[in-house]
Amino acid sequence: MKTLLLSFLHTLTRAVVKKYRPIVIAITGSVGKTATKEAVYAVIATKQRARRSRGNYNTEIGLPLTILAIDWAPGRSPIKWFAVFLRAFGLLVKTQTYPEVLVLEMGTDKPGDIAELLRIVTPTIGVITAISLVHTEQLGDLAGVAREKGSMFRAIGREGTIMVNQDDPEVVKIAEFSHSQRISYSAKQSEGVDVYASEISISRSESSETGIQGMSFKIQTKGTVTPVLINDSLGEHWVYPALVAAAVSQALGLHMVDVAEGLRNFKPEPGRMRVLLGIKHTTIIDDTYNASPASMAAALETVTKLSSKGTTFAVLGDMLELGALSEEEHKKIGRIVAKLPLDVVLITVGERSRDIARGARAAGKEEERVFEFGNVQEAGLFVQNRMEKGDVVLVKGSRGMHMEKIVKEIMAEPLRAKELLVRQSAEWLRKA
Repeated sequence: MKTLLLSFLHTLTRAVVKKYRPIVIAITGSVGKTATKEAVYAVIATKQRARRSRGNYNTEIGLPLTILAIDWAPGRSPIKWFAVFLRAFGLLVKTQTYPEVLVLEMGTDKPGDIAELLRIVTPTIGVITAISLVHTEQLGDLAGVAREKGSMFRAIGREGTIMVNQDDPEVVKIAEFSHSQRISYSAKQSEGVDVYASEISISRSESSETGIQGMSFKIQTKGTVTPVLINDSLGEHWVYPALVAAAVSQALGLHMVDVAEGLRNFKPEPGRMRVLLGIKHTTIIDDTYNASPASMAAALETVTKLSSKGTTFAVLGDMLELGALSEEEHKKIGRIVAKLPLDVVLITVGERSRDIARGARAAGKEEERVFEFGNVQEAGLFVQNRMEKGDVVLVKGSRGMHMEKIVKEIMAEPLRAKELLVRQSAEWLRKA
């Protein structure tokens, strides 16, 4: 029955796309999909009617719902499914005001997922943010991830455009087999790069209670220099969504003035290296949306760039869906922690992350600076009792670990959790 419903839904969705012919910007990748989608949408929406995927609507059900402008899931309800089909028929029977541009996120858990989504809609512009070790339980290894994500570029024809992350060797390799037009981007200036960033730094402000305003940098393209500030965020990875937005704008003939205006409205999603005020006048780096080896390493690297008179806590949960690579990848993170150029208290949460602790100890991390906990409740209470004024607390782990619960325990404004934290819907909280 599910297969029949999906087949009918996909057929109707294809018909809607064929009728209205929107520009389709499709975004996939191992990290940064949602941030990139939001940055691109923020810029495009300043000049054109645009719609983007909401939340995690990046699947065989979520993608069609986005295209049909439905922001609720039908689940198992026959009435809701009927409403979905009625909406699709309405768009087909009577011409309505429809977005000129669709900004769609495409997710994958197993081989063939991206290909299935590409059968629903063919992108005009394709973005692969990065290729790294995620979902290897199903995709096998880095080559498997690259094959799956790479199907995005392979689906785009000569008249389409791909956005090439020049800093990611795997993305560059995939792009070599594409016949599409291309625009390259990089976090540094190099020969042949169309859009690049310069003067990347952490912006500080005395008016902010944490002392951190966000990430500032300049986007350079075709002789144009555009200053950008991403508020309440940390990490050089925030440069990339802005660069993609600028590159997409270039493909669509928009000006950098539009890019600057749109990025002023861009707000990082909760749980993605967001800077929050903690209890006892501390600073929390909330990176609880998800975790992979690459993003975990990047988060730790970012924390080293913060000057703090207090203690730095790295509260790290399990990285899920790594399959046979899990033990070694967790140990690698432990070795990174041990070699950080500052004294970090390592707190691990979950069974798999015990390998982070083992890796850290094996690399010389002092026993008294490593603590292991089986669940978020115990870890949260421990951190709450240990943290003092001026401390910095990084919290990160895969979404299935519910690490946002720890952030809620130690944030200065827990009543704003629904606004500031990831996964605060009633449905998710019931599951947790």
